Amino acid sequence: MSYSELLKIEKPFFSLDDVAHALGIQPASAAVLCSRYVKKGLLVRLKRGLYARTEQVRNFGQLDLFRLANFLQVPSYISLTTALSYYGLTTQVQRGFFESISLKRTRKFEVAQFAFHYSKISTDLYKGFERVEGFFIALPEKALLDSLYLASLGRYSLDTTALALSKVNGEVLENLLLLFPSRVRTFMENCCGEIS
Repeated sequence: MSYSELLKIEKPFFSLDDVAHALGIQPASAAVLCSRYVKKGLLVRLKRGLYARTEQVRNFGQLDLFRLANFLQVPSYISLTTALSYYGLTTQVQRGFFESISLKRTRKFEVAQFAFHYSKISTDLYKGFERVEGFFIALPEKALLDSLYLASLGRYSLDTTALALSKVNGEVLENLLLLFPSRVRTFMENCCGEIS
């Protein structure tokens, strides 16, 4: 079986089932094949059972990486400085580092030259995001509040001097702020002042 047969899979990343289906083989055989191609440097193992062609990983754009972030830990959505940067709400630019919010444990994945970091929050706060171009991302105001919330717990470092708070929708912010403990409002007012 040649590597060129894997080119039949048109997805940017794919599962063992995708490989088995495309090549007409059993999932166990697909696992052996993918393992061999990882050793040869033709495939990158993104996580258990999820792969991408090495040449594609090198050419992933921002949207591909956001979609990958959603796949590496399910459920999750892009947030924190990654989302703030995407929306132009911060001057901080993170190269090769992608932050998400998750319901599962806090963890990090390293894939090729990229790092994907997931911060766990409670189910009550797992709101305020939407699906955009095939990936889930926090609303701008929710990305800000996620950052402030984790910073108020000492679990996140946020450079508030880099924020463009004039772009924040005050009404949306106030509605989302109701989800959070009152200390988040206090923390926000202390480090950012009044946001309207």
